[in-house]
Amino acid sequence: ALVTTGVAPPTVRIIHSGHACNIEEERYTERVYTIREGETLELACLVSGHPRPQIRWTKTAGSASDRFQDSSVFNETLRIIRIQRHQGGRYYCKAENGLGSPAIKSIRVDVYYLDDPIVTVHQSIGEAKEQFYYERTVFLRCMANSNPPVRYSWRRGKEFLSQGSDKGVEIYEPFFTQGETKILKLKNLRPQDYANYSCIASVRNVCGIPEKNVLFKLSNKTASPTIKLLVEDPIVVNPGQSVTLVCVTSGGEPTPTLTWVRNTDELSKKSRLNGGTLTLPSISMEEAGVYSCVASNNVGNPAKKSTAIVVRGLKKGRFWITPDPYHNDDNIQIGREVKISCQVEATPPEELLFSWLKNGRPLRSSERMVITHTDPDVQPGTTNLDIIDLKFTDFGTYTCVAALKNGGIPEVSIDVNISSTTVPPELTVPRGKSPMVVQEGDTVDLQCLVSGKPKPIILWSRADKEVPMPDGSLQTESYDGVLRIVNVSREMTGTYRCATSQYNGFNVKPREALVELTVQYPPVVEPVFTEIRQGLGRAFTLNCRVLRAHPSKVLKYEWKLGTRLLTMGQFDQRDETDYHVRALNREGYGEYTCEVTNEAGAGACRFLVTGRAYAPEFYYDTYSALWQNRPRVYGFKLQWTQQNPLSVDRIVAYRLGMKQTGQSRWWEQEIPMEGAIAKGELITHNLTELIKPEAYLVRLTPITRFGEGDSTDRIIRYSAPVNPHLREFQCSFEDEAVCMFTQDKTDDFDWTRHSAATRDTKYTPNTGPSSDRAGSKQGFYMYIETSRPRLEGEKARLLTPTFNVAHKSPYGTVTAAPTYCFGFYYHMYGKHIGALNAYLRQKGHSGSNSSLWNLVGNQGDRWKQAKVNIHPIASFQLVLEGIRGPGIEGDIAIDDVTIEEGECKDPPPNSKCFFLFIPGNSCQPWTYTSSRTNQP
Repeated sequence: ALVTTGVAPPTVRIIHSGHACNIEEERYTERVYTIREGETLELACLVSGHPRPQIRWTKTAGSASDRFQDSSVFNETLRIIRIQRHQGGRYYCKAENGLGSPAIKSIRVDVYYLDDPIVTVHQSIGEAKEQFYYERTVFLRCMANSNPPVRYSWRRGKEFLSQGSDKGVEIYEPFFTQGETKILKLKNLRPQDYANYSCIASVRNVCGIPEKNVLFKLSNKTASPTIKLLVEDPIVVNPGQSVTLVCVTSGGEPTPTLTWVRNTDELSKKSRLNGGTLTLPSISMEEAGVYSCVASNNVGNPAKKSTAIVVRGLKKGRFWITPDPYHNDDNIQIGREVKISCQVEATPPEELLFSWLKNGRPLRSSERMVITHTDPDVQPGTTNLDIIDLKFTDFGTYTCVAALKNGGIPEVSIDVNISSTTVPPELTVPRGKSPMVVQEGDTVDLQCLVSGKPKPIILWSRADKEVPMPDGSLQTESYDGVLRIVNVSREMTGTYRCATSQYNGFNVKPREALVELTVQYPPVVEPVFTEIRQGLGRAFTLNCRVLRAHPSKVLKYEWKLGTRLLTMGQFDQRDETDYHVRALNREGYGEYTCEVTNEAGAGACRFLVTGRAYAPEFYYDTYSALWQNRPRVYGFKLQWTQQNPLSVDRIVAYRLGMKQTGQSRWWEQEIPMEGAIAKGELITHNLTELIKPEAYLVRLTPITRFGEGDSTDRIIRYSAPVNPHLREFQCSFEDEAVCMFTQDKTDDFDWTRHSAATRDTKYTPNTGPSSDRAGSKQGFYMYIETSRPRLEGEKARLLTPTFNVAHKSPYGTVTAAPTYCFGFYYHMYGKHIGALNAYLRQKGHSGSNSSLWNLVGNQGDRWKQAKVNIHPIASFQLVLEGIRGPGIEGDIAIDDVTIEEGECKDPPPNSKCFFLFIPGNSCQPWTYTSSRTNQP
């Protein structure tokens, strides 16, 4: 194997396929890819560089939502099926391999579309002061969303309208709309203005997008919509009732379309819409709101009428007891005032009725029992019972009853007990319930004991920081004083506050208590797992670090190799522990574990120490990797570098495995390595006898005295060297497509494909070949037929396909113009032979042809070969020109045209200096030198 150096920073370029309708290359140094909405976008990122770069596609600024994939698949293709307008923008391909800066290329994707145009109509009616002059002007406005901008045109009937074509018509674009719309103004409406108007929206057929048009019929009946609602406002209903809203059009031409909306939101899923009739079956309180009917016909402004649906109901009943506000005492006492308040949410609020019972009997307001209600407009509705000068006989159960005026809804009743045992609340934390110490993942109950009567609702919250409770809310209600936390996590450590609320209890200053929660968890360590590759006899250190633990005191560690204890100890001030190996021996390979423990459990660092060699990295940028010197087989120059070759023992050999893709049988051979491999060294091994056109899976495994290392696979595919990047081209004209050769359209006549077996019996004798170049009567060639009506000096030109030039050296840098060898066989036999010329035609060279080779006159009845070196600097074609001589015995034929990369080898025998190089080069005799190294 041949060894040179091979690391190279990444290079990248973007190529496009898919359904592009236009590619503008390097316009203001940016590439623009234009595509029609709904087509498939396909962009491929071609990379070079070694080690093989990682590829990532991003869009615009590369926000996470716009990222497509973080990918290490090479030549990664970005494919968007049925692309939408919002997916236009700049796409970046980024390639990095850790050497130098990442390579980034971008392309702008422009998505073209045209929506259906919409015509809207407005009119203005003006009256002069004298009251007899009446003017009516109509504006027709056309709008369509598009990219690129729309071009609008107007038609009345079949007649195209343009500015100035009719004095009563003005066509203009409002200044502030920047081409988004086109307005047709009909001044002082005349009878002939009542007609069919078409607005045609066009994007000039870009991307094959056809124009779209819309028709509007203007008549003396054209009018904006008006509607009527056949319903009350508001509509008050009970839950479960079915509600039907009816909206009808009372005017408008063309006929308006009707829709319903609720509070500007969508309608509920169970609602049913039929024309202007909206049905809400079995209505719920959530469906209450303002419902609007909207009518639109694109004339004037849409009409809108609304009604409110009110769903009757009662919810959220609560009470509280307020002791005498004039005494600084929270207790209820005989002889003092006490107030009971009761609160309910009612819909509609004006229907809310409160009543009070004492021990089940109705209670009326009196001087000592004062009943008051809040204003019905203030929600929620509240009623108060003030007991002035509390007596022993006032003890008992007071019931507040809420109902709606017209019934149909169940009443809400709330009982409040007033007695000598009615006392304000107190909060305590039971013994042993703070601090609470639990293990991560447990279920824990935080508890506050509430005494007093009645027992109020308890509110739990975090006392130590402004953070939500475990369920996500800022405070959690509890009826029994217990807060249960399931699957407790370390973030939940801290202080929790329990407090009484005024609801369902005393309206006094809240009572509070605090509970401490401590969540213990095992040590969190790093590294969790790491692999260390080492050669025998070397020293190394393993390090295990504690990131967090609770409790963090009294941490112990144990180092083991497999199950064998190596050392143990306790952490002091440091948060890490090391284990040193002075000289690695064979028994020292294996898995090392460092286990760190506290009361809550253990965390472990694991290290796999191995002598396995790292994987080789295939080199994908080999220049001219594939060659072929026999018809049915090909060769491939396999190159690679070794990852971290110095970290383990010397690599003594590589095992090379190969199999044809799709088959199961492997061939294996060993490639011995002499001496140590340096980092970045490029190793070469030539594969020969590969069968065309099969692909092969190649597996490469490094071998050290430890044994086999990590292997790497790659696929080798046979690629016939053809466009777009030229390696080798050959054509024998055997198929009718003649290898994509074309006839020049500016010459006088054409070349003809022919074989001796199909030759006409009336052919001209003493000229032309009797077989193709290989000697076959059935084989084909191209020739010029010089019989009448051809005239002396007339030319026939045959053009090769266009080839792209790859300016590339093995390291991805631009080199001088590449060299190709252009060869062909010619047959020039007959006394009237004219001339045969070969030219090079290059893109961007104003169509001029550079002369490469020419030959004049009779060369005898045999095939001869011509070869010439060419040095194109841009995409190129080769031109073969036959010129008719003075008579009919002047047929010229060509066959077996080849173009190969590199200098011409083995010149034709008896080669004379017939050819001309690119102007400026002198004609030189052939020399032959071998330039292939290490090739079979």
